[in-house]
Amino acid sequence: MKAQPPRKEQFFEVTAPSELMAFLIANMPNKSRMNIKTLLRDKQVYVDGKAISQYNHPLVPAQIVEIKTLKFRQESPIKGLTIVYEDPYLVVINKEAGMLSIATEKEKEQTAYSLLSGHVKNANPHGRIFVVHRLDRDTSGLMIYAKSEKIQAQLQEAWQETKERVYLAVTQGAIHPPSGTVESYLFESKAFIVYSSQNPSKGHKAITHYQTLKANQRYALVQVTLATGRKNQVRVHLQDLGHPVVGDAKYGATENPLKRLGLHAWKLAFKHPITQEMMHFETPIPRKFAALF
Repeated sequence: MKAQPPRKEQFFEVTAPSELMAFLIANMPNKSRMNIKTLLRDKQVYVDGKAISQYNHPLVPAQIVEIKTLKFRQESPIKGLTIVYEDPYLVVINKEAGMLSIATEKEKEQTAYSLLSGHVKNANPHGRIFVVHRLDRDTSGLMIYAKSEKIQAQLQEAWQETKERVYLAVTQGAIHPPSGTVESYLFESKAFIVYSSQNPSKGHKAITHYQTLKANQRYALVQVTLATGRKNQVRVHLQDLGHPVVGDAKYGATENPLKRLGLHAWKLAFKHPITQEMMHFETPIPRKFAALF
């Protein structure tokens, strides 16, 4: 007798009112809470044939909950960004270099904001997206967008207390000493160039911690951790050290081996404004960055 292939679905009947997460925990004792969150995130949980990702989705008796063990594949990937995490309150994305965070006078359609708005409206015609923070066009990496003005306000109010904001930067030359902290006051000119000063009356205090991860005779791969979140802070502080980000002609770079700005928003950790859970995200090191070393 031939062995039967493993089942690709599991089915559970709802016998009492419950929320989806509690129901799954009770019916799948071999799965951890994190495993179940992953199933929800990857759209592997169906209620009466419809994919559900909300952990607090209400269930009523006689409904059928189906678990598909093969990952749901997104039919139309969004060019220029990857959705890393999504729930009813917010979206975390990995933005590619070259894409604007929000619209400008010259570009209104191909932005992370406009593409995410379309994605959200596909699921809910009344859905909206709200900007929490920005990344420069040529900076890649992690970004958060809110799904309501209330969540936007809560995330922005807590932004300076965000638990972890870590960038990867490729600099011209190796920094000496290889690790340390830069503190200064940053202010922006009418020409939209940010300057660094030791005069407290001239701007907002900015604190940047850095640590060299790899270096060769021409470049260094530097981990940069922000204690504050000022505009162009990483770029200006690395210029202060005499080692600007490659590709950053605005702040002193003369080399561009990556054919893009050598800056990537690598890690992000924050407290979820609704669940109060600590959220941790980390993206792969860009291949072009690693190839230099």
